[in-house]
Amino acid sequence: MPAVPLSDLQYFLLDMDGTVYLGPRAIPGAQEFIAYLRASGRRYLFFTNNPAGDAARYSEKLQQLGIEATPADILTSGEATTRYLVSETPYRRLYVLGTPSFEQELVRAGLELTNSRPDAVVLAFDTTLTYTKLEQACLLLREGLPYIATNPDKVCPTDYGYIPDCGSIAALLEAATGRAPKYIGKPNVEMVRMGLEKLGADPARTAMVGDRLYTDMEMALRAGITAICVLSGETRAEQLAAAPQHPHYVFESVGQLKQALEASG
Repeated sequence: MPAVPLSDLQYFLLDMDGTVYLGPRAIPGAQEFIAYLRASGRRYLFFTNNPAGDAARYSEKLQQLGIEATPADILTSGEATTRYLVSETPYRRLYVLGTPSFEQELVRAGLELTNSRPDAVVLAFDTTLTYTKLEQACLLLREGLPYIATNPDKVCPTDYGYIPDCGSIAALLEAATGRAPKYIGKPNVEMVRMGLEKLGADPARTAMVGDRLYTDMEMALRAGITAICVLSGETRAEQLAAAPQHPHYVFESVGQLKQALEASG
């Protein structure tokens, strides 16, 4: 797919970790970028693979960073996984490795969390992970239970460094059981479909802006939307030439993207 002129882009799916903020700090220029999108009539949806918090929690965090956002402006891999479980599977009793916030999101959707005879194992980015959780998950996976994960990210960027994410926990479980999960979040193109529906967006005029090649850019390219990579998070410039993903545009940050959009008219 050839690059769409920046001036034609009217809808933006925006990664958060490493793109809009790192840990408790906004990426320089992020507030101005979001304000520019709003002022220019462009629509956006924050689009994160991090299921540790729900939309309300992320909305609160963004507002604290000076970025205007409501829960309706956010789609997490946790929400996408919950939607998938409810609408696409018969699994209602789940063994979950995830944060209390993710567990509550599942419960609000009418799903039951249990250690006894679950229908499936569900894995998320779990900052409350314990050996007991891993042990139970291994035993269940060896029994052959269906296995679903929110996102394949290997690390989560923070302002103090990179920490293990859902993909790394899945790698540990795969080493112990030989089982790999079905991932629901990026780069699954179903995330794009959900995002386009929320925005009422035209794919030909939609861009994914993110810092990861193997999730953000891979998903955009699979879905046939514009792929815009920023180098403020996981990806480094020297990785681009050798990577199988070739973004349509590359910028140092969303601040530089704002400048390019302004210059494009």
